[in-house]
Amino acid sequence: MQLDFQKMPDGLVPVIVQDAHTGQVLMLGYMNQEALTKTEQEGRVTFFSRSKQRLWTKGETSGHFLTVVSLHEDCDQDALLIRAIPDGSTCHRGTTSCFEQVGQTAYPAPAVSFIAELERLVQRRHQFPEEDAKSYTASLFRKGMPKIAQKVGEEAVETVIDAVGGNIDGLKGEAADLLYHLLVLLTAAGLGLEDVVDVLRQRHSTISQGVRREE
Repeated sequence: MQLDFQKMPDGLVPVIVQDAHTGQVLMLGYMNQEALTKTEQEGRVTFFSRSKQRLWTKGETSGHFLTVVSLHEDCDQDALLIRAIPDGSTCHRGTTSCFEQVGQTAYPAPAVSFIAELERLVQRRHQFPEEDAKSYTASLFRKGMPKIAQKVGEEAVETVIDAVGGNIDGLKGEAADLLYHLLVLLTAAGLGLEDVVDVLRQRHSTISQGVRREE
């Protein structure tokens, strides 16, 4: 990666950090070459603090580190996008994002970002059931695949019934239940949303190619 630090009067390039799972923008910081090198070597986001005038690894005090998934320079090589996994809240005020206001509703984000957040929680309940042994999700995993699959079937039927009957409020609730239990099913099977999306991408690509040939 060859960022052009010389473009900036202070030698610092702006860095946007995005949640790798949900796509939510978490924060903005600045890096010099040393901070970028440290980030690449250690796999944790390190900035150059303009107030402290030194390198600063996010989470060095709070423990809320940002684990790097990927780094992407912009077309002019004077800005950086980092996709990362946050370990706790990102903002020092305790919010998930520095662009949220404490005590207020978070800024609007695509619905799919919440689905990704929910999937991450479901996966954690599967991996660490002892964290909340009384949770409904953990209890489903203990009952095993047959019970989980049964719940998906039940919710699917109830979703269809409300759709055919024109019960819009009921449909929303049953569809929510179906999506949740499907996430549990996929996790129990060792799969995730990304596996399903990959299939959709492949199908979309095939359909798009067919349309272009027809044109």
